[in-house]
Amino acid sequence: MDSPILVGVFDRFSWIRCVGKGSFLTSPSVKAFGEERISSGERCLVVDLGGCLGMDSTFMGTLAGMAARLSAADGGRLQVADPGERNRRSLEDLGLDFLLDIDPPEALWRGRVEEIRRVLEPVDHAAGSERERAIQVLEAHRTLADASPENARKFAGVIGLLENELDQKPHEKG
Repeated sequence: MDSPILVGVFDRFSWIRCVGKGSFLTSPSVKAFGEERISSGERCLVVDLGGCLGMDSTFMGTLAGMAARLSAADGGRLQVADPGERNRRSLEDLGLDFLLDIDPPEALWRGRVEEIRRVLEPVDHAAGSERERAIQVLEAHRTLADASPENARKFAGVIGLLENELDQKPHEKG
């Protein structure tokens, strides 16, 4: 498979499927597609973790950021499909189950997951420059820190390191 991120646009929701590890490497593609769909008026993003082997904090922070943007936009929601026990636990451990709808029983896509997966298209990785990637990682961790005081303590060191790194290289390209 060329891309571990597959996407599709359906009636009343858009779908993002992660195959392999959800990480800082795949987060730019997820964020770019999600932001484009939200800007187009989408109010329901579904993140399919059925093929996801695990998620790093940047990936989870990216999901949390999209969920926050959706909920601020006329009650939109980010839904998680087929998370599996490990991914569900990772999301819950960071308190993200309050921001995301994990396997909602009344979802529009219920009973259609296999049909949806068959028509998804790969996305190109929107890697960006080294600085752009660092900014996205920082934003993702700030979002996680904002989710709870425990997360703020947990990610304070990472946030401090990234802020220092960006301060020392303010105009560096690529």
